[in-house]
Amino acid sequence: MKTKIKKVDNNIYNIKNKDEYLYKTVGLTEEVIREISNKKDEPNWMLELRLKALDVYNKLEMPTWGPDLSELDMSKIATYVKPKVYMEKTWEDVPEDIKNTFNALGIPEAEKESLAGVGAQYDSEIVYHSIKEELVKQGVIYTDFDAAVKEYPDLVKKYLTKCVPITDHKFIALHYAVCSGGSFVYVPKGVEVEIPLQSYFRLNAAGAGQFEHTLIIVDEGASLKFIEGCSAPKYNEINLHAGCVELFVKDKGYLRYSTIENWSKNMLNLNTKKAIVGKDSSIEWVTGSFGSKISMLYPMSILNGENAKCEFTGISFAGKGQNLDTGLKIVHNAKNTSSVVNSKSISKDGGICTFRSDIKVRNIAEKSKISVSCESLMLDSISRSDTIPVNEIETDEVEFSHEAKIGKISDNTIFYLMTRGISEEEAKAMIVRGFANPISKELPVEYAAEMNNLINLELEGSIG
Repeated sequence: MKTKIKKVDNNIYNIKNKDEYLYKTVGLTEEVIREISNKKDEPNWMLELRLKALDVYNKLEMPTWGPDLSELDMSKIATYVKPKVYMEKTWEDVPEDIKNTFNALGIPEAEKESLAGVGAQYDSEIVYHSIKEELVKQGVIYTDFDAAVKEYPDLVKKYLTKCVPITDHKFIALHYAVCSGGSFVYVPKGVEVEIPLQSYFRLNAAGAGQFEHTLIIVDEGASLKFIEGCSAPKYNEINLHAGCVELFVKDKGYLRYSTIENWSKNMLNLNTKKAIVGKDSSIEWVTGSFGSKISMLYPMSILNGENAKCEFTGISFAGKGQNLDTGLKIVHNAKNTSSVVNSKSISKDGGICTFRSDIKVRNIAEKSKISVSCESLMLDSISRSDTIPVNEIETDEVEFSHEAKIGKISDNTIFYLMTRGISEEEAKAMIVRGFANPISKELPVEYAAEMNNLINLELEGSIG
């Protein structure tokens, strides 16, 4: 039986609404930072944090490794764009054009069918937020980050920048200077959030940046599944994404953080994600990177407690004009910690995929176990795939394995499938989907379907 390639309408990702806004700042100066903070009516401590971050940004150098970022000109980037809408708690009250965008992306349907809460960000602000009443009664907090700064200041100040410090690198300093929107989640001790929470970030404005901050605290013995989606339409000028994700998983806690990033091919995606994991706790990363012109993304897990675990499952797909430099960092800081990494990449039409891993096993992390597997599939002779592992092992009492495979689609396999009546296009699609299946099966059903759709679009060359 033939496996047909499902045609997918790329217009659902390339919707462009009229660029209307209540307020916009362009560039990165102290005056801009003060304007943003003033417009948000923030407490003074948040303004001080922003100004400190601006000072750090100006002192730090641009990265001298990885993809070329020389085309980024911060003086031309819109650092804050407030859309003509205020945050709503009912879907019906969201303005029609913005609502139509999220409707096309399937956000309200997913909320009704399989989510415990939803946050939707449009440009620099959250435009819709909801959480099921039963979670509120259990003490779960799920709100937008800007609201959390005002409503839960003690909790925010206790954790903000403690996982990802301002001095981490130049683009995280940029983030803290102009951050806007994002999500805040607190799960109390012993509470299990069985149905996922989801935040979706949509950038509509041309030449703009999106700098959302996600801060999640999973307290002792608690558990959470969190889903993040991102997309933007294509423009002929550079857009920038420099978000930040800070995750805290306390003792005996569990967090699964799933992401599908489908930015347009004029996007520089310079996102930062990091988790601090306690004793007998687990962090699971499931990630898919598509669409952006350049990505530099390396989720980091710091395993600070004995028996802490990390699992990383990721895929990237680079087509023409794309340079996706992705990977992960893991620090084993305690005995009996473990990490399992399964990464895959696909490149076509001259696309570049680079996988970087940085694994550190401290001398106090005896009896730790690490397994790293990365596989790359190139669909033609002009694409490129590189694997760059860095392993620092400070103890002999460790089990460590690293396996890397880079290859092309076998002509023999294509020929065999074609002898069964399958077209060459269909045969390639079947092989690619089979290659990606171990990743897609780890995603929630709706996101697995979206990932398969994105793979089909990439194979057709119709993203961005």
